[in-house]
Amino acid sequence: MAGPLSGIKVVELAGIGPGPMCAMLLADLGATVIRVDRKEPVKLGIERPLQYNTLLRNRYAIAVDLKDPAGVETVLQLVEQADALIEGFRPGVTERLGLGPDDCLARNPRLVYGRMTGWGQDGPLAKYAGHDLNYLALTGILDAIGREGQPPSIPLNLLGDYAGGSLYLALGLMAGILEAQRSGLGQVVDAAIVDGAAHLATTFFGMIAAGIWKEGRGTNITDSGSPFYDCYQCSDGKYLSIGPIESKFYAELLRLLDLDPATLGAQMDRTAWAAAKQTIAERFRSRTRDEWAALLESSDACAAGVLSFVEAPEHPHLRARGTFIEVDGVTQPAPAPRFSRSVPHTPFAPQPITTENTDAALAAWFDPQRIAELRGNGIID
Repeated sequence: MAGPLSGIKVVELAGIGPGPMCAMLLADLGATVIRVDRKEPVKLGIERPLQYNTLLRNRYAIAVDLKDPAGVETVLQLVEQADALIEGFRPGVTERLGLGPDDCLARNPRLVYGRMTGWGQDGPLAKYAGHDLNYLALTGILDAIGREGQPPSIPLNLLGDYAGGSLYLALGLMAGILEAQRSGLGQVVDAAIVDGAAHLATTFFGMIAAGIWKEGRGTNITDSGSPFYDCYQCSDGKYLSIGPIESKFYAELLRLLDLDPATLGAQMDRTAWAAAKQTIAERFRSRTRDEWAALLESSDACAAGVLSFVEAPEHPHLRARGTFIEVDGVTQPAPAPRFSRSVPHTPFAPQPITTENTDAALAAWFDPQRIAELRGNGIID
């Protein structure tokens, strides 16, 4: 497989959400990832047909009984050849299975063992269940998202699971692999969503300490408090986003809106924000979203129409860049970021666990004789 991570081998112990997203990120960039799934399917997360479970693209899976010592031994033999492992169970689960860090590092001292959890491997909440929303709540981030006087807004599970979780685990694994190439030694990467999400908010903690950011939703420059960083409803009920924080960009917006800056007050005068927002809102209600987008998007007004998931792939800019692709009839984002030379292959769709696909999954790890032995012993189907 092409891509900058070609030659990197990863074992993924099947899980949901941020673990599979991390595995997809690595596979999209060329890593060989094998997903070790359960022989008896377990209902986890939001169920959907395999074709639409797009986080499982670009890699094959095998079904192994991890309660069978022979199955555990098979996974350990994969670990012997791997650069990294991804697991997203509660703390202590892989240890009880015989696949914990000590077990795996004993078989492969260079292994980077990636652990994806919400609360982390230690601390008072480590052993309890949680989801994205809970992790954001504890870090202070959720309290800051939303409009003044309204409950916190739910930012899908992009901010916690995927930004604070998957991306940090992927970065941690790559850093660990680089270090292992120098030291010859692997290590454990404890990627907790509470840690990653809190780290994402570093700039806001700095602004709070400086007195620039006020506690309370919807009262600051970039949280919908200001008139120049918000989404405005247009005449057709759809929305347009604006974000001209810099004065020259704000001036350009007002020029294109045909609004006199003198009537709105100084841009950073908080006492003028409410009235300015009302004036700007009235202007946006005079045209449709697409009419405003046609006027403002190709300018320095820092404006863009608020598109739906269905609309986004059809936007001319995203079409020109190929931001979205179609895989097995399903429109989805293309691999990112982009590389000038080691360009990844187009992703392939999530694959069912079949005899042929199991052979394909194991081909990069075991020779045909070993695969036949595993099948003959009932360890794989």
